[in-house]
Amino acid sequence: QVQLVESGGGSVQAGGSLRLSCAASGYTYSSYCMGWFRQAPGKEREGVTDIATDDRTSYADSVKGRFTISRDSAKKILYLQMNSLKPEDTAMYYCAIRPGTSCNINYWPANFGHWGQGTQVTVSS
Repeated sequence: QVQLVESGGGSVQAGGSLRLSCAASGYTYSSYCMGWFRQAPGKEREGVTDIATDDRTSYADSVKGRFTISRDSAKKILYLQMNSLKPEDTAMYYCAIRPGTSCNINYWPANFGHWGQGTQVTVSS
């Protein structure tokens, strides 16, 4: 079965950086979207960024210019480089994967795909 395991979360001060990783296994999609989502306490889950099989990427406006998604296809690892972190970036971060050829984080079908257990990111001011 599909497994996604996130790592790399932690606590940093505002302005700092973190890199999240997501190790993926068990999927057999030839075309897929992989993405990062986050959920802060009391808030709905929101899409952060995703990447398509052809390496096209999309980002939420709130993270454009600060976050970068990338992947190592051979190792099946998804990354999220987060720079210039802000307190409002504090959340549980989840990676996800779904089959598809057209990827846009703003149009990821709700609750569709496979999800990891999450890794906590806390940014202090």
